Amino acid sequence: MRDGSGAMRWDGGGWHHAAPPPSPQETPVAIVIDGMSQAVLMATPHDLRDFALGFALTEGLVASPADVLDFEEAEVEAGGFSAREARLWLRPGLAAGLAERRRSMVGPVGCGLCGVDSIAAALPAVVPVESRWTMRPEDVARAMAGLDRGQALRRDTPAIHGAAFWDGRAALVREDVGRHNALDKLAGALAASGTDPGQGAIVMSSRLSVDLVQKAARIGAPVLIGASAPTGLALQWADRAGLTLIARARGDSFDLYTHPHRIAGP
Repeated sequence: MRDGSGAMRWDGGGWHHAAPPPSPQETPVAIVIDGMSQAVLMATPHDLRDFALGFALTEGLVASPADVLDFEEAEVEAGGFSAREARLWLRPGLAAGLAERRRSMVGPVGCGLCGVDSIAAALPAVVPVESRWTMRPEDVARAMAGLDRGQALRRDTPAIHGAAFWDGRAALVREDVGRHNALDKLAGALAASGTDPGQGAIVMSSRLSVDLVQKAARIGAPVLIGASAPTGLALQWADRAGLTLIARARGDSFDLYTHPHRIAGP
């Protein structure tokens, strides 16, 4: 059950084979200017020339398209995964200040890999999840409800993401305009409170991208639940890490993609 064609769906009364929508492509893309990596971002690997140029323009690395002499797209491999480099070559004299303006200094809200400037750093060694904690199918709806009840900020504005830790009884919730920030806040709250993350599920209000899966595995949570769909790379990473990934959890329905042994019953 590692891709969209192999998911099992729980509809409140039992399991059946499902054909959820295809998972969107998500690939680490390194923006490389004059041979120097400026940033690595998780992106859909289409229109990379436009992506690289737009990044360079909006980050102030170039003033106009005329500053770019050439573009090259390269497929590379890191840790068994496919990645891309979008390479720009600038006219002479423009590269001198790039080292001081690398995007690794500060990233915008909602950027999953801000501060990362190499593909190897975007795809680190897989952290295995060892917990044997389990939950029942009907608990998924309870966990989502716990997240919803705890999202005080979202009741004021829908432009807020939430991350919750559900231990079978209650949900600890943190919120932020960025889904990655919300999960980081939750990780800090779990650590500060001494809560064992191996004894519960992380619940996200968002889609599940590979960086969220990486964070969940590092935290040590055995189950990751999302309200929306996972990306293809997220599924691969969850499978390798031993993480149970559940997505499109709405009402009493959800899609179970990886490591189903942690979902007991019905």
